[in-house]
Amino acid sequence: MNLSFRRSSVLGLAIALLATVPAFADVKTREKGQVKFEGALGTAARMFGGKAASEGIVSSNALKGSRKATFTDTTGRIVDLGEEKVYDIDVRKKEYRVTTFEELRRQLREAQERAAKEAKEAAKEAPKEGQPPPSGDTQAEVEFDLDVKETGQTKQLVGYDARQVIITLTVREKGKTLDESGGLVVTADSWLGPDIPALKEMAEFELKYWKAIAPETATISAEQMATIAAIYPMVKPAMDRLGQERRALKGTALATTMTFEGVKSKAQIEADSKSASGSGLSGMLARRVMKKNDSPRAVIMTIISETLEIAPTVAATDVEVPAGFKLKN
Repeated sequence: MNLSFRRSSVLGLAIALLATVPAFADVKTREKGQVKFEGALGTAARMFGGKAASEGIVSSNALKGSRKATFTDTTGRIVDLGEEKVYDIDVRKKEYRVTTFEELRRQLREAQERAAKEAKEAAKEAPKEGQPPPSGDTQAEVEFDLDVKETGQTKQLVGYDARQVIITLTVREKGKTLDESGGLVVTADSWLGPDIPALKEMAEFELKYWKAIAPETATISAEQMATIAAIYPMVKPAMDRLGQERRALKGTALATTMTFEGVKSKAQIEADSKSASGSGLSGMLARRVMKKNDSPRAVIMTIISETLEIAPTVAATDVEVPAGFKLKN
């Protein structure tokens, strides 16, 4: 299955979607989101992500007309579907930058190409170190195994009764078992409240932006997703399918924890075992690595999101660049 970015289809879809931009209902929310990466990506995230990487980010979101604004203590972003522009705001410096949707699509293509090249180079070196590249053949067709479980557990979130629903999605090579081909297991543990029209409006806005620009969520950037998709190609189709299944569920997600686990094939496990059994310095180093990662399953990343507050009133200034902020060229 070729998971490369399809320029023509995305551009065509964006034109169709944005030809008539709907006016969305007013809604404001306060949310907390966190992305936890494991492995080398996790190390880099912890080194450079600071408090946001370790504790998550609380953001305020406002939707009015064709504009959606998201602000944290230090940054802001305003997406305008009508203008096809994104305003990135530096709260501390009181500056902002404007980027068109087309420029964002180009940046994403470049990020994906760069990530794919780096992943390919890393894969060439992997056999030398006894660590096969992550499972997921970029050319292989994939199949999905789906399990949806209503646990019967309930709790109150932002004033609504919410029920727990756990979706487990397995992605594997077509015609093979998970043990044979390796693959990906995604677990989405969600607390669903009743249908909340205001939050559905917010989700619909995000979906239109997602389709027009890039495979990203509210808590993970297009650049991060490009890197993840290059290393673990099955993540992209998994997120697409998971999105379809979650939209089909009755109710509105008020809190969700999504865990992505990579699964090694039998061949990869055997290769790891042989590498760890070698003699000399290389064998010793391999054994030390294997002790840290001797499981056929390993967590790639976890995405956590929770709605903290919902309000129906939005002022025009809530979706505008703050007064006094200067345009950065």
